[in-house]
Amino acid sequence: MAFFERYPLVGIHFKVTFIELFGAAEIDSRFHEVTGLNAELTVEELAEGGENRYTHKLPVKAKFSNLVLKRALSPLPSVLTKWAEDAIYNFEFRPCTVIVSLLNELHIPVKNWIFYSAYPVKIQVTDLKAQDNSVVVETLELAYKYSKQINII
Repeated sequence: MAFFERYPLVGIHFKVTFIELFGAAEIDSRFHEVTGLNAELTVEELAEGGENRYTHKLPVKAKFSNLVLKRALSPLPSVLTKWAEDAIYNFEFRPCTVIVSLLNELHIPVKNWIFYSAYPVKIQVTDLKAQDNSVVVETLELAYKYSKQINII
């Protein structure tokens, strides 16, 4: 039995890749938290005439929440932040494909989430407080058309 079949995956080792946005160049995409890796099926309830015990629940479509990426705010200029600011402040959209990869101990992807036609809808920076000695966190929220989950192993 292989190692990955005996032990559960750990969510501390992952990477985020932006495809079609900056070419093959490695960009500043080191995030410490990724949320929004979920999909939900919406249903429509249909009452049947003469049947009062239940209603039929019919599948309608998949619903996806926004992808939220968090990282420490860097003092250096960021191509990714510029992309998000162009979309929000200048209304210049350049959708791209975003891949979130869960990595094993050998840095090999074991599970991927692919987000198609992603674009920024929100940039947020944590509050600045003189009494706190904490890292300033930048949050980037992306909307997208749809996503797919791909198991590598």
